[in-house]
Amino acid sequence: MARRERVVRMSVEQPLWRALTAYRILTMVYAVLLAVFGRDKYERPWVAVVFLVVMAAWTLGTLPKVAGAVACTKRFLGADLALALVGILLTPLADFDAQHIDGPTLSSIWTAGAVLAFAIKGGWRWAAFASTFVAVANIIERGEPSRDTFHNVLLVWVASIAIGYVVEVARASERTLARALEIEAATRERERLARDIHDSVLQVLAMVQRRGTALGGEAAELGRMAGEQEVALRTLVSSGLVPTTRVSEDFAEGAVVRSVEVDDEPSGQAECDLRSLLAPHAGSRISFAEPGAPVLLAPGAAKELAAAVNAALDNVRVHAGENAQAWILVEDWPDEVIVTVRDDGPGIPDGRLAQAEGEGRMGVALSIRGRLRDLGGTAELISVPGQGTEVELKVPKVSRGKAGSAR
Repeated sequence: MARRERVVRMSVEQPLWRALTAYRILTMVYAVLLAVFGRDKYERPWVAVVFLVVMAAWTLGTLPKVAGAVACTKRFLGADLALALVGILLTPLADFDAQHIDGPTLSSIWTAGAVLAFAIKGGWRWAAFASTFVAVANIIERGEPSRDTFHNVLLVWVASIAIGYVVEVARASERTLARALEIEAATRERERLARDIHDSVLQVLAMVQRRGTALGGEAAELGRMAGEQEVALRTLVSSGLVPTTRVSEDFAEGAVVRSVEVDDEPSGQAECDLRSLLAPHAGSRISFAEPGAPVLLAPGAAKELAAAVNAALDNVRVHAGENAQAWILVEDWPDEVIVTVRDDGPGIPDGRLAQAEGEGRMGVALSIRGRLRDLGGTAELISVPGQGTEVELKVPKVSRGKAGSAR
């Protein structure tokens, strides 16, 4: 039985890093073109040329830094913001002309990329910190700021804080979803263990209890102890004490759910004929009706379906009596396989299944319905007191999950 670790990784902020990368490249090109077409206004064009060359080299050379939160360190963010501020403050040195006082700065809208990096990395507080520096630099650069200057500063400040807040909400949602997946994986693992225990240990303990009580004497004491252990084991299984998955809240990679899977079937294994797994049940008290052609299913799905049939027959033997007659009918349809198990026992009284689940007896809920649910199928139980019980098991030809795996 092979065990492997399955990793489910979720990150809604990763697309934001990719968008930021594209934004930095496009705004760098925009700032360069803006300077080229407006070169006549610069009294010291060499200042603009030197800065834009440095900015272009920095932008292209640091693309890996804005590919994700891990590489985007605080040191990089600080250097990136400093370069943007230098571009703003150098603008008057390149162009003294008062007529251009409301014109674009050397770094232009590339500056917003530095602020957005703070927002994606650290949330709205980091965004507010960076945009405040940008606002101060713009006011200093303008000298006598106009209404447009304040408008642009406020726009960058509000937009960056909003984006930072959205990133924080997205991270919280990722962690919530990861926790939900963790609980689902743990629940599936608990149900799988409960099915296995019900099919083996609990059945033996229940049999020892019944036989011991019937024999009396010292055997009765053993039966009583077996009954106590059965109750304790059912309680343990129902409490969910099974290995849980692990959730990582690493902001760099998004929320991560890791779970251990059990792989019972080698990859590439041929389909299995369900008839060969059910035929051994045929006997004097169990009639078996099958199609003339092979009933092919994935090996794991066939084994789980056969185990559900076996659980249904165990219920017949326990609750309908050793002398009860049972019938197994296999139907092979184009899109699903249907197996029906019927008996001529006394049937199940109303409310008995709910009472059994409350007592920790999960034979029908886990060994039958739980198995079929994991295969993407259904299990329907029809019982009329005095007229027997019928269990109909339906499994699609292509199951949703890989049978035999605890996901």
